[in-house]
Amino acid sequence: MKKLLMLFTAVVLMAVFAATGMAQTSASTTTDAGAKLIVPMMIYQDAPLHFGTINLLLGVAGTCVLPSNNTIRAFSGGIIGSSVAPLPTNAAYHVTGTMNSTYALTLPSTITVTETVGNSATMTINTIKARFNGQLTDGVTSTLSATGTDSFTLGGTLIVAAAQVAGIYHGTFTLSVDYN
Repeated sequence: MKKLLMLFTAVVLMAVFAATGMAQTSASTTTDAGAKLIVPMMIYQDAPLHFGTINLLLGVAGTCVLPSNNTIRAFSGGIIGSSVAPLPTNAAYHVTGTMNSTYALTLPSTITVTETVGNSATMTINTIKARFNGQLTDGVTSTLSATGTDSFTLGGTLIVAAAQVAGIYHGTFTLSVDYN
């Protein structure tokens, strides 16, 4: 009986120490949970990119630079500006999305425009740059306003070949916006 009592005491003590050991290894904390809901971004064109009317000097290549923030063109080589309509315009866009969110603009590296009558002559527009509303420099990231809106304009450089065919040129291009 004495052995049974000692065995029973040993089992009880082991159970007490085991329960105490388990209690010392567990812990708990209160933590946070949440979610961020965004609306799809939308982009709308307000004006097309157009370099206006340009005079060709036969046999001499040239470039026309249209800055992203104004329509004062800079010419080099064998082309000069004209005041004949259509006048130059910066491509203009407005963007909507989730208020106060940052986003990035993806621009094409080049745009090809094709002469609309013969459809065989082309020109390239490169060095495409964007200027966001209220910014002093070109960029590709911006922040939507407290109302979830923003706007920007584009410019670029039109490359005119030495034997460029006179005519009306047109092309399309894709740009995109997405949250950062």
